[in-house]
Amino acid sequence: MKKKLFVAFLSALAGTGVMAQSAFEGFYGQLGTGYEGNQFSSLNSTTGDQQPGRTPVTWSPGNQKANGLPLVVGLGFNVAVAPSWLLGLGADYSALNLKSGNYNSLDVSANTNGQTLNGSNLETSNRFNVFLSPGYVIDKDKLAYFKAGYSLVTIKQTMPNQVGPAPFTNLGWSASNPSSTASGYILGLGYKQIISNGLYGFVEGNYMSYGSTNFSVTGTTVGVNNGYQLSNSPKLNTMQFLVGVGYKF
Repeated sequence: MKKKLFVAFLSALAGTGVMAQSAFEGFYGQLGTGYEGNQFSSLNSTTGDQQPGRTPVTWSPGNQKANGLPLVVGLGFNVAVAPSWLLGLGADYSALNLKSGNYNSLDVSANTNGQTLNGSNLETSNRFNVFLSPGYVIDKDKLAYFKAGYSLVTIKQTMPNQVGPAPFTNLGWSASNPSSTASGYILGLGYKQIISNGLYGFVEGNYMSYGSTNFSVTGTTVGVNNGYQLSNSPKLNTMQFLVGVGYKF
């Protein structure tokens, strides 16, 4: 009787071990798309006139958005660290650029004259994330996971091309489309489920936040000899919702 109970106990342990093994252990590659929302803040610009006696002007466009369809390619590796837990190391790259609409900046200086800087826009590109992803093994073919890591993105700013109101005056800049790399962090949650023979589907939500980037360009009003410098320090926050497919090698 004792022998039968012991054999049954060993069988139960063996069965538990099999259930604890996840189909997601090892290397994987995946591709996802869905919706991405980028919000730029701290966009106030200052123009400091290079001629003595001129008062600097502050321009405010308000917050701006660059929303659209992302395409995210990811690679990674998961290793078992406990019976129901995996620890992953991964990286992903956003292959599509997202651009805001054109916007105008209003002169909000104390001595405002109602002028605007017209025709600016902002664009994100080359977003790269590297992260750790602890995962809970729901069963052999299902995995819930958390992501935390480091993020880089390139921000390009198209400088205003006109001063308003009419009659408009064209503007020229030393760099019409300056760019800068912003660094920050990524936090995310996700779920994966095996479909068949290593092929899986996933859903994922990510939040990314970046520190200030600095832009500074020298400009002139066409036809007028009054060089000046425009500078600003935008910040970026990003929400990303992905659905996709992957393969566990």
